[in-house]
Amino acid sequence: MARHPRWQPTLDASIEEACLAVRLYNDSAEARAFEGFVIHMHLAWLYLLHAEFVRDDVDFRYWDPHYKKRLLRIDGEPKRWELERSMKERWPIDSDPVRANLSLFIKLRNRLEHRHAHADNALMLNLAGHAHALLVNYESELTDQFGENQSLALRLRLPIFVGTFTSEGEQALRRFRKTLPTDLRGFVTDYESGLADTVINDSRYEFRLRAMVELAPKDPDAIAMQFTRYEDMTDGERAFAEELGRRGQVIVRDRKQPVSGLGRLMPKPAAAEVEAGIPFVFNLNHFTASWKRKKIRPPSGDPSPDRTNPDFCEYDEPTKSYRYTQAYVSYLVKKCSTRAGFIEITGMEPRNRTSDPGQSDRLTSQG
Repeated sequence: MARHPRWQPTLDASIEEACLAVRLYNDSAEARAFEGFVIHMHLAWLYLLHAEFVRDDVDFRYWDPHYKKRLLRIDGEPKRWELERSMKERWPIDSDPVRANLSLFIKLRNRLEHRHAHADNALMLNLAGHAHALLVNYESELTDQFGENQSLALRLRLPIFVGTFTSEGEQALRRFRKTLPTDLRGFVTDYESGLADTVINDSRYEFRLRAMVELAPKDPDAIAMQFTRYEDMTDGERAFAEELGRRGQVIVRDRKQPVSGLGRLMPKPAAAEVEAGIPFVFNLNHFTASWKRKKIRPPSGDPSPDRTNPDFCEYDEPTKSYRYTQAYVSYLVKKCSTRAGFIEITGMEPRNRTSDPGQSDRLTSQG
């Protein structure tokens, strides 16, 4: 039986926190639903980034500044990076919309106190789009880094949240929004005043969808609910949509059935993804050299073919072949983006893709 990756327990804890956050958010009977959502999404993001650091061998412990070989400890355990420090490691540029959204909730979590208990629902209403973006960004980071088989869509049973469709309900929500305490309203305004318009209008910072009731004859071939992407609209449809006020939010995610090898890659497409993410030529020859040098999997003919690095590679018994994880592709992209890293991983001198002569020297060796 294949070993579990070192990061799996941390990732599992992250996913559990995210699922709990969503359940609290959607529980209308929960008095502090939004506060619970913010707290548990904070933990979900922290554990997710820590899982990435474990996978990528990033040392995220704090060291004593006075004694370079001494770790800082809390109750005997090494002190590890908090979410803000982890976030800055993952997104070094502070204008990144994902970082801006996450930073907003880090600051908000530090301000949520018992005296604001009555403001929970007003906060949820005012920051609904930001909260949805926080969750969608988490899902994107989760699946991009660890594969689609880790998706929240495999676990969540409440894929849709819809606000009101009536004008009376809309006006009630607008009045209720004004009940947010002045200090919290000012906090959000002050925070966004320091952001560029490109960040504020990015869906990764605030997630927005418009929903409309369709007035049309019943069609037996039509589905009950349909969604149109903004980029698929005509200019006239876009102008009309932009005039609509906020009438609710919808999050939809198709549920994927369990599939063998879901999210895993064979050598050729894995090498192609790596090359697409770096400035250098990266072919199957480089890919083979990378797993050999880093001992990601045993060589062909090894009596124990299943002794792989489970973070990056899995042995498929029925086909007697190896499949590589999205995490391994991300690892190679990160390492091979520089000349020194490329040489470390492959043992070869990199060549810029722009100078690649028609890809005529592509090797077809097996990964």
